[in-house]
Amino acid sequence: MTRILIVDDEPMIIDVLKAYFERAGYTVYTAFNGADALRMFEQVNPEFLILDLMLPDFSGEEVCKRVRETSDIPIMMLTAKTQEEERINGIVIGADDYLTKPFSPREVVVRVKAILRRTKKEMKRDLLSFNHKDLVIDLLAKEAIVKGIPITLTPFEFKLLVALAEFPGRVYSRLDLLEKVQNESFEGYERSVDVHIKNLRKKVELDTKNPEYIITVFGMGYKYGGKRDVSNSSI
Repeated sequence: MTRILIVDDEPMIIDVLKAYFERAGYTVYTAFNGADALRMFEQVNPEFLILDLMLPDFSGEEVCKRVRETSDIPIMMLTAKTQEEERINGIVIGADDYLTKPFSPREVVVRVKAILRRTKKEMKRDLLSFNHKDLVIDLLAKEAIVKGIPITLTPFEFKLLVALAEFPGRVYSRLDLLEKVQNESFEGYERSVDVHIKNLRKKVELDTKNPEYIITVFGMGYKYGGKRDVSNSSI
């Protein structure tokens, strides 16, 4: 069964989510603070992390950063924070989804299932190469290889690159990309995509002022400019 770690300092929230996920067939582990969350993460190696941002010892953002140092496990953040910058920061540091309290436990389960389903599909893919292998996307290692040099990407950057590369030339709005990279019901902020695009370009483009792959379509959004090599595995 899929292992899920739920971290929240409110026992009622823990109990409700645990009941819903166990009913859905998950193996559930819980923690009430950041230190216990990190210890439990190392012990049980969960396949999904639900993380409250406001914990009694240190912040959920700090837990997320530490987890992201070693793992690309899907992370859903739960928070009572409503300010836009705080929510954007959660995405920038590596969250896959973001829910504001109060929330529906049923919706949490549905979102987790959707993210895991998408993640498992990604793991079945192989390599995508473009421009005579000048850029290769390794879908198993979750990295880009630029002219033979491996480039490590954050989970969001990797998903963003794959989302664009699926259909070279297709124009995506910022909202399109948020929905495609996160999930259909994600409530994000479109401008957060710009931050990731900027960072992604620094890693995969030889000239960020004249990008070859991540192209801005002014007034509309972004498109992928690479030419897919004929021998690519299909997405």
